[in-house]
Order: sequence, then C-alpha cells, then structure tokens
Amino acid sequence: MIKCHLSRIMGERKMSRAALAKLAGVNPHTVQTLYNETSKSIYFDVMEQICQALNVQPGDLFEYIPD
Repeated sequence: MIKCHLSRIMGERKMSRAALAKLAGVNPHTVQTLYNETSKSIYFDVMEQICQALNVQPGDLFEYIPD
C-alpha cells in the first residue's frame, strides 16, 4: 500500500486544497483525490509540481507500507 501524507503536510502549513492547486498549477480535483487518499495514480509531472510548490521530496509525500 502507498500512503499519501499530503493532508498532514498541508495541515501543518495550514494550506487549503484550493491554495495548493493554484500554487502548483494542477487541477483541484487532483489535489482532492491525493488529499483524501482516493487517487489511483499520479503523473510524474503533477507530482513534481506539487513537490515544488510544497518544497518537499516525493518521499515526504508518499510512503510504501508493506502488506
């Protein structure tokens, strides 16, 4: 399982989903699905934009949790 830490990171920064979508230049629905951990996939360019906007590494956003 892949765990997404976007909601925690955004909460620590008191950042809204709309603010992140605008700052990263990505679709708000994409941010919402990652935030709610309902996303089935993510494009590398979108991940890069979110990482740049939050100044984090992909490993800060995602964690692999073995079964």
